[in-house]
Amino acid sequence: MPSYTVTVATGSQWFAGTDDYVYLTLQGTDGCSERHLLDKPFYNDFERGAVDSYDVTVEEDLGEIQLIKIEKRKYWYQDDWYLKYITVKTPVGDYLEFPCYRWITDEKEVVLRDGRAKLPRDDKTQILKQHRRKELESRQKMYRWKEWHPGFPLSIDAHCHSELPRDIQFDNEKGIDFILNYTKAMENLYVNRFMHMFQSSWSDFADFERIFVRISNTISEYVMQHWREDFMFGYQFLNGCNPVLIRRCTEIPKKLPVTMDMVECSLERNLTLEEEVKQGNIFIVDYELLDGVDANKTDPCTIQYLAAPICLLYKNLEKKIVPIAIQLGQKPGPDNPIFLPSDATYDWLLAKIWVRSSDFHIHQTVTHLLRTHLVSEVFSIAMFRQLPAVHPLFKLLVPHMRFTIAINTKAREQLICECGLFDKANATGGGGHVQMVQKAMKDLTYSSLCFPEEIKAKGMDSKEDIPYYYYRDDGIKVWEAIKSFAEDVIHIYYESDEVVCEDVELQAFVKDIYVYGMRGVKASGFPKMIRTRETLAEYLTVIMFTTSAQHAAVNFGQYDWCSWIPNAPPTMRCPPPTEKGTVTIEQIVESLPDRGRSCWHLGAVWALSQFQDKELFLGMYPDEHFVEKPVKEAMAKFRKNLDEIVSTITERNKNKKLPYYYLSPDRIPNSVAV
Repeated sequence: MPSYTVTVATGSQWFAGTDDYVYLTLQGTDGCSERHLLDKPFYNDFERGAVDSYDVTVEEDLGEIQLIKIEKRKYWYQDDWYLKYITVKTPVGDYLEFPCYRWITDEKEVVLRDGRAKLPRDDKTQILKQHRRKELESRQKMYRWKEWHPGFPLSIDAHCHSELPRDIQFDNEKGIDFILNYTKAMENLYVNRFMHMFQSSWSDFADFERIFVRISNTISEYVMQHWREDFMFGYQFLNGCNPVLIRRCTEIPKKLPVTMDMVECSLERNLTLEEEVKQGNIFIVDYELLDGVDANKTDPCTIQYLAAPICLLYKNLEKKIVPIAIQLGQKPGPDNPIFLPSDATYDWLLAKIWVRSSDFHIHQTVTHLLRTHLVSEVFSIAMFRQLPAVHPLFKLLVPHMRFTIAINTKAREQLICECGLFDKANATGGGGHVQMVQKAMKDLTYSSLCFPEEIKAKGMDSKEDIPYYYYRDDGIKVWEAIKSFAEDVIHIYYESDEVVCEDVELQAFVKDIYVYGMRGVKASGFPKMIRTRETLAEYLTVIMFTTSAQHAAVNFGQYDWCSWIPNAPPTMRCPPPTEKGTVTIEQIVESLPDRGRSCWHLGAVWALSQFQDKELFLGMYPDEHFVEKPVKEAMAKFRKNLDEIVSTITERNKNKKLPYYYLSPDRIPNSVAV
């Protein structure tokens, strides 16, 4: 009788083993084997991290193995089991690999196909077609779309983390509990655990330094020492944690009536302001999105304020970007003066603080929340709904969706919900952040997620003109490496554009993203269908870059740049000044967050800047969803390209007082998971 050797690998996650009855069924082209008992309680097989082998004898030749069915039947209590993979050695000595990387819960069964990636057109037998269809039908019942707020990209239909499908939950929910992490942050930062209850003002900037001195790092300490300088203010638009807003100014907007007399002392080339604009030396950052957004009113004891500044910047003879004019509101007028570097020291300093506060709000809610977290969740849900595990694009994308739906669900549960942690310290809490996302959706376009295209659209693409824009330089390198990898994988499975057009599962995936993610808005520019391999490569690059590199660039610098609170105030407690010559140091300190909100803010930016335990960085794919040699060679090439980028960035950063490493691939997690 034919005999097969079956090897079963169990994951090393928390409680990944099982003490239940486990049965195996091999299904081949010529019939099915009988059901075989592999394990039963107290056999001590399938323990956490174990690899167990069994000999399975069948009565007749099965032909080519089509499917494997694994059943888990409860013995005594609920016992989840994380199955990594199964390998089968056939009677003729061939080895077949069956990737799983899923949790088997309750008294459930899992039916697996071998690890060779297949497009829909590759399945010829009815049994394989049926398995493919059933898997998607099952997933579409588990992964349902839901509107969290009107006008938002749709999200997962789950009220809390525990309601999510087991396969996408965190292994240890405590690791992503924002309340526990905040407490942990306070302990690590040596901050008085009761400080968050204090609503009194600080006395002066030295007070901020007293809580800061124990918790600074290289960059945050440099920020503390130099935050008042115009150079540091301008540098952050290029390489801080929100390096996406600055654009070359092609025309001074009428709502910012800056005159040559105002800025003449800031210009260094003996040119008029108009000539500087024409030569490309003037840049602008406009916070118009904040205009009309309601400030946080959740605490009746503290009135909070927002502004919608416009900031004009200049590239000086050293090719460094410095501010030359700031207007704190969108409508010009006598009560909305244009602040200048030539103004009184505290007038100019407070104007810059208001810009930094506004930048913090746009960063948190638009750059970070909307354009990485919520967009990545759309990609994740669509992938699970429309791409079966055997599809090559599922295998390619699934590492980049790890824990994304889980972290977003937990955030909606604790962080950005009504009365959540976000409301504690932020002036856009209490609903302002919702208004901001709704307004920002009109600018969420496909082209704006194409990194090189967006950089060029902002006029920021010239390395010669703007040599210190490391976010751009490193981002282009990582984008090109990801795109090259995507192209390699596409050419393995899609031999022509016609094959792309015929892939009904790919087209359903793209349609789901357009209809539910972008709410069917034609102006978003998201494609409804993909017709060429070239377009597909760009589309996949957008997904992989957004979920990995873009999130890393705007997330992991938060503690570096925002922990020195005067450099990134999460709220302001006095309204913007309406005239010049009246600002004092006492007024600035009174405007900044009180002691309690400062501590909430510190804890938040520290916790959000930490990598996950056992983080998987770009190019690390320990779960072997792909088994084919050409794909593994493509992965090796990808890793080699990434290593070269790491070396280049490391060399550039040597001896730099302000190193830029957020887009170094060894610091870019594969997915949005924090």
